Amino acid sequence: MWEGARRPHPPERFRHGGLAPVVLVPGVLESWTMMRLIAERLNRAGHPVHVLPELRLNTAPLAEGAALVEEHLRAGDLRDAVIVAHSKGGLIAKLVLLGEEQERVARVIAIATPFAGSELARWMPTRTLRSLHPSDPSIRDLVARTEADARIVSIHPPFDPHIPGGSRLAGAENVPTAESGHFRILGSPEVLDAVEHLAGHDPVTGS
Repeated sequence: MWEGARRPHPPERFRHGGLAPVVLVPGVLESWTMMRLIAERLNRAGHPVHVLPELRLNTAPLAEGAALVEEHLRAGDLRDAVIVAHSKGGLIAKLVLLGEEQERVARVIAIATPFAGSELARWMPTRTLRSLHPSDPSIRDLVARTEADARIVSIHPPFDPHIPGGSRLAGAENVPTAESGHFRILGSPEVLDAVEHLAGHDPVTGS
């Protein structure tokens, strides 16, 4: 899983595929390579996979991260895109669903995302991490805005040491996993199977 950390630039083959385009949004202090197994799986299935090196390690505020994703959607004129996100990336993806480029996105698949924040963030050493506390205005605003939740699939483990309150999202499609963890599930065969299925699932017709 960690091989991708030595290769920050995605392979050329990620550009190609006849299925819906996929945009990867990793979590805080992560690059896209943390989601490399997911990227490889979706690309083999036929999805072009887009990564955003400009997110760097995703330490910017949520609004700035969402703006980068929106710019990528516009620049590539992506349509019916599927955003696959991990942790904080799911918060950014929800913000995109509430923004000006929302019509370019068919659905969001969020893995272990703290939709209501994480109480543990209170004791984190940096402002970047503390901003994920439930009391942060950006988190409170996202919690209050539920109009896009039906377009989100939340894949959530039974126990996540980074999100004590869990990552279920009322109003979304919630997909529980058998395996616990926050990072480990990114390489779980169960999660890889679910993401591949959900990325190819039509959110309107259900086919």
